[in-house]
Amino acid sequence: MYSRSGEAENCVYNWTKLSLPQVTLSTLAETGQAESTITVPKQRSYTGRKPVIRSALASTPCINFGIHGVLERLNAILCTSYTLNASILRSVLESFIAQNYDFGTVYTNIRPYWYDLTTIRYISESWDRHREMRQHILANNMISGKNIPPRRIWDLYTNRVVSDEERMNVWTPINGFEWPVPIPEYADLDLIRIEMLNLEAEYVWLDVLCLRQESGWREDLRKEEWKVDVPTIGSIYRNAMVVYYLSGLGRPFCLQPGDLESERCWFRRAWTLQEEELQALQTMTRRGIFNVLWQMRNSVSTKPLDKVTGLAYILSAKSIPIYDETQSEEDAWAALVGVMPKLYLQELLLYPEPGNGCKLWRPSWSQVMAGTHSVGLPGLMKSTGELEGDWYEGPCMKSGNVWGLADVSNEGIPRQGELVIKDFTGAPHTFKISAKHADT
Repeated sequence: MYSRSGEAENCVYNWTKLSLPQVTLSTLAETGQAESTITVPKQRSYTGRKPVIRSALASTPCINFGIHGVLERLNAILCTSYTLNASILRSVLESFIAQNYDFGTVYTNIRPYWYDLTTIRYISESWDRHREMRQHILANNMISGKNIPPRRIWDLYTNRVVSDEERMNVWTPINGFEWPVPIPEYADLDLIRIEMLNLEAEYVWLDVLCLRQESGWREDLRKEEWKVDVPTIGSIYRNAMVVYYLSGLGRPFCLQPGDLESERCWFRRAWTLQEEELQALQTMTRRGIFNVLWQMRNSVSTKPLDKVTGLAYILSAKSIPIYDETQSEEDAWAALVGVMPKLYLQELLLYPEPGNGCKLWRPSWSQVMAGTHSVGLPGLMKSTGELEGDWYEGPCMKSGNVWGLADVSNEGIPRQGELVIKDFTGAPHTFKISAKHADT
């Protein structure tokens, strides 16, 4: 079924409704490797009637074909008989060729609109809206909204991206040679593509391919993109129908003793918590903020700041703090607390120690990572994000008597005492208390 959203910005076609020619991708043609040498069965070849093209065709500059040759190939792949008499089609193809795009880039952008030429004029408008959206969602170091679409996805049909140790950096036309893609040794992106096609996928978000990587190449652009792209990774998983965890990224699955405890294990990485749509993670968030923090405390990250950022999508309300590499963990934590729902703030208020950071009413990042838990209590907490002005509305003690805290005889040990309060009937209740405040 062909569906339109707004001005056909999100056109998707059900290819099973068409009688397209059968296509075969072999490892020999795509990578030069014989099928018998490929260990993973689903990577050996793909055969189907989806409009898939070979990598060699995708990498050919459109200028080599000319406008007539580009249209001829599009018609052959998609079983149409369009001519250049359609002025809008001619205009779009001429624009692509003038920008020196290869055939794969043209095909990946034009395919969703192909069966309704009246929508093709929206391609450039869609690009402009996407660009404007990313500019306007940033304000005061905050991202307004959480449902941010990924900047790039991997189009398996065209083999193109749409707008450490045992690893190697691969320059590939899939991402337009914009940055070297870090993948494990002996892995091959073309083989991964064949495997995903055999799993009936059309579009895939692969982090190393779709998220600009640290490489020393255009670091200024990477830092700017990461402000939005890193904190909103969770939206990709939230809207995904299927999530595959590729242990080894295309290499045969091999589980060695200690792998699940390794710091490189996916299940222990800080970013894993952003995949909140997994049932176990949904349950974790329902149990409260300290359960989430406990999970993050036991995870590992390449950079300490990544742990704070990995919580942003889960714990924020409507806005998300940007990813700022120059921030300390404490500053990033303060920014995150400023956009948390009231329920989480109420839990932080009940932390059993005064904060040792910029706020006394809630724990610092170092405290929540140290391991002390809190308990729940009905109430509402509001953080203004400023040094002053936070407030709490909920159960409280109007008065009480404190005994014993004036005793400073046990130097170096928290002072011990009692708190006596009366309930609404006038009956007294005594609680053991302690305090760490200074003698003065």
